[in-house]
Amino acid sequence: VLLEPFVHQVGGHMSMMKYDEHTVCKPLVSQELSFYESLPLAMRQFTPQYKGIVSVHLKKDSLGNLTLIASPSLQTESCGRLDNAIGDSSVTIWHKCKWAASTGTGSEHALVKWSHTQLTKTFKDSCPGKVLLRTDLQYRTDSLLEDANRNQPERNSYNPWGLHCHRQHLNRMSSKHNENKLHQFLLLENVVSKYSYPCILDLKMGTRQHGDDASEEKKARHIKKCEQSTSASLGVRICGMQVYQADTGHFLCKDKYYGRKLSPEGFRQTLRQFLCNGNHLRTDLLEPIVLRLKALLSVIRKQSSYRFYSSSLLIIYDGQEHKENTAPLENHLRFQKTNCTASHGTNHSRVDVRMIDFAHTTFKGSKCNHTTYDGPDHGYIFGLENLIKILQSISE
Repeated sequence: VLLEPFVHQVGGHMSMMKYDEHTVCKPLVSQELSFYESLPLAMRQFTPQYKGIVSVHLKKDSLGNLTLIASPSLQTESCGRLDNAIGDSSVTIWHKCKWAASTGTGSEHALVKWSHTQLTKTFKDSCPGKVLLRTDLQYRTDSLLEDANRNQPERNSYNPWGLHCHRQHLNRMSSKHNENKLHQFLLLENVVSKYSYPCILDLKMGTRQHGDDASEEKKARHIKKCEQSTSASLGVRICGMQVYQADTGHFLCKDKYYGRKLSPEGFRQTLRQFLCNGNHLRTDLLEPIVLRLKALLSVIRKQSSYRFYSSSLLIIYDGQEHKENTAPLENHLRFQKTNCTASHGTNHSRVDVRMIDFAHTTFKGSKCNHTTYDGPDHGYIFGLENLIKILQSISE
């Protein structure tokens, strides 16, 4: 299976890859595997479904472009001639024009040569292609990530963060290992696959971020990050975000560096912005999100010995509104198109809340456990309680 970059990754530093329509994969960390293998039943509705392990190796084509190939089991090490199958894949063409610059092969101008019509044809059947072609996207090399003044562009047709992680990950892997080395990856449910325009908020939860295994230097670094951000004051900070803007057809994206600088009031404003689609505030989402967070809170309070250090919480909803939600707004919007005024939809839109990233999660009986804790994770609970309070104040 040719792995594609997962275009809806909004946070984290490890590259998430798309395995198939409903499955993503990420490098295996034994502590995270241990968590998924002994997951308490009550937590299953709040975590991605664990689907197994897959072997992954790097492949370099004749032009020097790197791709990742997953073999569904260790027995399939001799993958045979994959060249034809891969050659047909529109995504490989995407990889080739994306990474030619970063691998130093091919001229940079090759990236610009793809006209919109060529791309449309090439990408027709590829899922990342569908996402990218929602607007006329001009390919440039690294300017996808920043403009001439080194500012991140506010609006993108897709979130550049995942591609940034993917490129770094490929470069790291290729510099450390040869092509034949097999890497183990975790297969997990793609929790946004059911959404047309997934709006995602990635929140780093808790007042402490370093795992028990952190070096003194890393520990000090994480403590400082917490003190200088809303992690210390609120028990939660923004790690990444993408919100579909119905007025422009683009995603509004924010990364972890933006989230780290926010004051508690800035955090509140960004939370509000996450619920704003460019035309109005999606007040129809507030109650279902709060109800789901309260359900999670009651589960976390019962998990004795668990510490979810450095894990994230995703809040997800669809940027595409149900028709019955938008119809009564038309007249209202003529007058207040840009003000993000509240709209009270009749339909409870489907929302989701999921915990992810358990590489530093510790619990009693964990294979990789260093320290055993008593009682629930109070730092995580503090963050959840504050998050609920802020959402309720936005609602009021």
